Amino acid sequence: MDHFTSFMQGKGWILQVFLIIFFTLLFNFFLSRGIERFIPKMKKKDRIWDKAFIESIHLPLRVFVWLVGISFAGKIVGMQAEHDLFFKSIPTIRSVGIVIITIWFLLRFITNIENAAIKRQKKVDQKFDKTTIRAICQLLRVAAIITGVLVGLQTIGVSISAVLAFGGAGGLVIGFAAKDLLANFFGGLMLFLDRPFTVGEWIRSPDRDIEGTVEHIGWRLTRIRTFDKRPLYVPNGIFSTISIQNPARMTNRRIKATVGIRYEDAPKADQILLDIEKMLREHPEIDQNLVTYVKLIEFGESSLNFRVYTFTKTKEWVKFQGIQHDVFLKIIEIITKHGAECSSPTLTLSIPEGISVRS
Repeated sequence: MDHFTSFMQGKGWILQVFLIIFFTLLFNFFLSRGIERFIPKMKKKDRIWDKAFIESIHLPLRVFVWLVGISFAGKIVGMQAEHDLFFKSIPTIRSVGIVIITIWFLLRFITNIENAAIKRQKKVDQKFDKTTIRAICQLLRVAAIITGVLVGLQTIGVSISAVLAFGGAGGLVIGFAAKDLLANFFGGLMLFLDRPFTVGEWIRSPDRDIEGTVEHIGWRLTRIRTFDKRPLYVPNGIFSTISIQNPARMTNRRIKATVGIRYEDAPKADQILLDIEKMLREHPEIDQNLVTYVKLIEFGESSLNFRVYTFTKTKEWVKFQGIQHDVFLKIIEIITKHGAECSSPTLTLSIPEGISVRS
């Protein structure tokens, strides 16, 4: 008994460390098993937030348990080594570790929410806007990281006010040195907020040689796939200085054509125009709720020119080409049916009387 008491007084801390590690291992084991059994139950229920929370906290919580257990064990060991600076800094290391684990959990949680939201929206509507979801989640990630860094600095004794003051003074210098980078960053932010286009839409700029389908909107660059399948990388800052057309958001496509007939077919012109307009009014692919007209607009050098103006129901480019093709063929058919012809450039030579022409 005296030997055991002597041992406990001298080496009892070893048993304490062993028990802490053992119970940490045991608690971690049951915690892991419990969460693994709970996750399948959450998957059966369509609860995005609950499912994302459980999946996100699984690994960080296990690391947290080990961090707390090892830190307490280290504290006991440190009591036996009074002059060891490492063991004296264990409480600070534990606090910083908790901050890092919290940031890790928040980043996992935001990512799981993002993936679940995109998956749900995709089931509901195939043409959903995932750009906004990703932009919001990206902002949340940045906010979580910045907040975590500030809390971590305060934990190790760094003055937050001094950091912010340094950031205010240094930000001016950095701003001048990286103005293009900042312009692209804020340009990307405006794209996410204003949403002039989203991933998958066809855009073009009349100011620059930019046209194609948007594949990715980043914080610095936007990747556009041109129609010849080449990738085009555009800095986001450019979009704040140019005009952007978004044909993907048009409601209809327009047919606008000028057709000319010969001057000798002038007596037939009125009936030709009426028949063409009637054909457009009866065409199943023409939107009758929008403007449709066929009118004579000018006396050309060798033709009477009339304007065909109407809108199709579709906005798909390939389908529109087929409808326009059909309309043009029907116009030619109507002109031919009336015994008229489409004009071609001609030159009329008037020869005064009394002048003979020899061949």
